[in-house]
Amino acid sequence: MLRLGRREFDAHEPVIMAIVNRTPDSFYDQGATFRDEPALARVEQAVSEGAAIIDIGGVKAGPGEEVTAEEEARRTVGFVAEVRRRHPDVVISVDTWRHDVGEAVCEAGADVLNDAWGGVDPKLAEVAARYGAGLVCTHAGGVEPRTRPHRIAYEDVMEDILRVTVGLAERAVALGVRRDGIMIDPGHDFGKNTRHSLEATRRLGEMAATGWPVLVSLSNKDFVGETLDRPVKERVLGTLATTAVSAWLGARVYRVHEVAETRQVLDMVSSIAGHREPAVARRGLA
Repeated sequence: MLRLGRREFDAHEPVIMAIVNRTPDSFYDQGATFRDEPALARVEQAVSEGAAIIDIGGVKAGPGEEVTAEEEARRTVGFVAEVRRRHPDVVISVDTWRHDVGEAVCEAGADVLNDAWGGVDPKLAEVAARYGAGLVCTHAGGVEPRTRPHRIAYEDVMEDILRVTVGLAERAVALGVRRDGIMIDPGHDFGKNTRHSLEATRRLGEMAATGWPVLVSLSNKDFVGETLDRPVKERVLGTLATTAVSAWLGARVYRVHEVAETRQVLDMVSSIAGHREPAVARRGLA
């Protein structure tokens, strides 16, 4: 069982986490949801299309202008409070690696801290424990936040992913984070080249076999773009193909930009696997 906020998700229920960037320089939308009005409209749309989790980020992952903790909090805390007011039952996640920002957003109503940088601030897990929040434990290859990997190498990338993510998850439990609120993330693109991310996808079943719920953040990423030689706006099909493979191999949570398309892919995979009935079954019955 995965328990986040007021929601409980069973073992065969795929969970969509919709991305809402509160940044002026997002790689994907170039600031389309930086202002409150379009960001709140994005939340409404995502929820209506089937997202159970809204993931709010105040700093883009890639290099760029410095964003202080104060500015990150300014971009996220009030917005978290407003989303909580409008959607009392939606699960609110905040993408941050900083414990002080984590504390502020939990005070405002966040349910999950999505640490995409692999525990670089060890106090973040302590914040999750103190507030009863969920926690995403990600493999980032030991790189500093907002930096790109350079000639990074692994003897066995999945062995490293398992060692780091399971280690972070077990540390979180020891600190008091709820076991049923912890997810592990292979960290596609983070501290990895394209071949690493492809191998991580191919071997995702090894992560699922640990028993920890697996979150994948695949949406329009560089490994998809390089694999297919496509720019950011032409990576949806590659993302959805990777989503289907990840679902078949046991991923549970999917951090995405395209909610409706992802919902269809996950429903189809779930029905093929025998976990979901077809929405309509008329063919051959009349």
